[in-house]
Amino acid sequence: MAGKATTRRGERVPAAALSVARICVDVPLPHLDKLFDYRVSTEQDADAVPGCRVRVRFAGQLVDGFLLDRVEESDYGRKLSFLDRVISPEPVLSPEVAELARAVADRYAGSLTDVLRMAIPPRHARVEAKPSPEPAPLPAAPPTEGWSRYPYGPNLLDALRAGRPARAVWQALPAEDWPARLAEAATSVVSAGRGALVVVPDHRDLARLHEACVALAGPEAVVTLSSDLGPSERYQRWLAVRRGSVRLVLGTRGAALAPVRDLGLVVVWDDGDDLHTEPRMPYPNVRDVLVQRAHLTGASFLVGGFARTAEAQLLVDSGWAHEVVASRDALRAVAPRVVAVGDHAWQEVKDPAARSARLPTIAFEAARAAFAEGAPVLIQVPRRGYVPSLACGTCRAPARCRRCAGPLALPGGTEDGVPRPAYCRWCGATEAAFRCPACGSRRLRGQVIGARRTAEELGRAFSGIAVRTSGADEVLSAVPSGPALVVATPGAEPTAEGGYGAVLLLDGWALLGRADLRATEETLRRWMTAAALTRPAGRVVVIADSALPPVQALVRWNPVWHARQELAARTELGFPPAVRMATVDGAPEALASALEDLRLPPTGEVLGPVPLSEDGRKERALVRVARAEGKALSEALATLQATRSARKDPEPIRVKLDPLEVL
Repeated sequence: MAGKATTRRGERVPAAALSVARICVDVPLPHLDKLFDYRVSTEQDADAVPGCRVRVRFAGQLVDGFLLDRVEESDYGRKLSFLDRVISPEPVLSPEVAELARAVADRYAGSLTDVLRMAIPPRHARVEAKPSPEPAPLPAAPPTEGWSRYPYGPNLLDALRAGRPARAVWQALPAEDWPARLAEAATSVVSAGRGALVVVPDHRDLARLHEACVALAGPEAVVTLSSDLGPSERYQRWLAVRRGSVRLVLGTRGAALAPVRDLGLVVVWDDGDDLHTEPRMPYPNVRDVLVQRAHLTGASFLVGGFARTAEAQLLVDSGWAHEVVASRDALRAVAPRVVAVGDHAWQEVKDPAARSARLPTIAFEAARAAFAEGAPVLIQVPRRGYVPSLACGTCRAPARCRRCAGPLALPGGTEDGVPRPAYCRWCGATEAAFRCPACGSRRLRGQVIGARRTAEELGRAFSGIAVRTSGADEVLSAVPSGPALVVATPGAEPTAEGGYGAVLLLDGWALLGRADLRATEETLRRWMTAAALTRPAGRVVVIADSALPPVQALVRWNPVWHARQELAARTELGFPPAVRMATVDGAPEALASALEDLRLPPTGEVLGPVPLSEDGRKERALVRVARAEGKALSEALATLQATRSARKDPEPIRVKLDPLEVL
């Protein structure tokens, strides 16, 4: 049994061979992001294997750590302390994951400890003591007919089955059964005796993918890893993967670092979804992690989606990956008929029912036609709630609370027959006597009508039709066939049996008008994800100006063209992914000091700082360099944080490399 290493006299004797252990201690301080040497005793010799968990005395305290390697000699130059104990001889940290974690930490100017916390779940001794099941028999090679609509699809599966490295950016057709296609790609690798890892944005996508993979490979050959599992269950599944009992691993964001044996394929679906970015330091993105993993292991790489990000387009333009795109003839056979209606069309609505439902006539007719065919209709609304944000009814200035300057909103509903007054979304105070500080008007108007209010209005316009809502409070996974109105916020759209007869995309200006570098790309992704749920040749109506590039890309169903335009624009303006960029946030004094200490490569440039809050207590600076010097930028930012940590600067700063939010 693993324990403290002492002899009968209380003395510790070093192991006869490889008595020095290289330990990554669990101390979240940037200046301590390195390995420390400890001595291994004879009693610990058998249990202290590379990858095991240990406990050591560090700076006078007992801390946990991972044993990464054992060597004969140390270059420390002083007497080494012994390991306090080996917590468990289970080698939970594989060399491949350790190398990947180091690469991810270096890319995002983070520490190895932060990445290992994401990679390795907490230990459960009872689970660890149980044996994992024997590996399932290899499944049969899956059919390739589903990929035949893509000119290079069968070639991709042939390469995966033969073990040849393949790197591809897959553009899924509308109404594509993407879980089945990804299951076929993953099972092609598993059938040849190698491991496959597929990462999707959320649990609903994971459930669909799991069902498709089980149908091809069998339930024993597939395991899912996600944050909604209990700690014990997640550790049990994770251990089965680490021990090689399961070759096909599916999961959400955290599974990108799963210890899959003999990895042959990594896949990320819908890489533009913000759920693929880790909210904890060092904020890695799944797509970039899997690119690093494919590069380090030689595994094949596949990124797929209905839309395409500028980052995925850069992989194609650089020659690192190849496109898997259907022909235009195949696209025309299944693409929905998309119609764009500008905001000016609201003034031309003559149908009273359409006006009450805040729908233009063409959208109203598309919904009626879908109901006549016995199909449900999906309506995408950018915001949840009733009226999530308010503005002055006269000058359109944002309506804010008199007490804390927070945004005002309408809760919806009535109280004793009287509509409930506006309230502050920050402090919760009621604002019954609003007066605009800019023009003095007392009128309020909704900037965006929420999903709940939209559902109420549509319920009155389409009497006798069931209305369902899907949003933050309750997200539906699927709806049955038959006439129904489904009002959903972006990302919460349920699938429909047989597909939707029509999809109506409302308030496009609210998505396109956001002050965000990725606003148009993200808007198109949300639109195409919803529009892809229609039946083949279904109808899609988008409320937005038809002259805008993302609207044109949707109408023509050409996300590749939009991704190329987006990448060209960012290259010209000097924004990611054409360059490497970081945001540095902090108090004004701390930020000024940090920028003064930062040593940038030759192409380095600092933009700002600019205030992040109205009180000026927090500011943000943008730091960018040429893409070729991205590694130097990461090293400079890591050195900056280590220096500030070593001298114990009281004011923290936050560094994010390649962040989603730049503006």
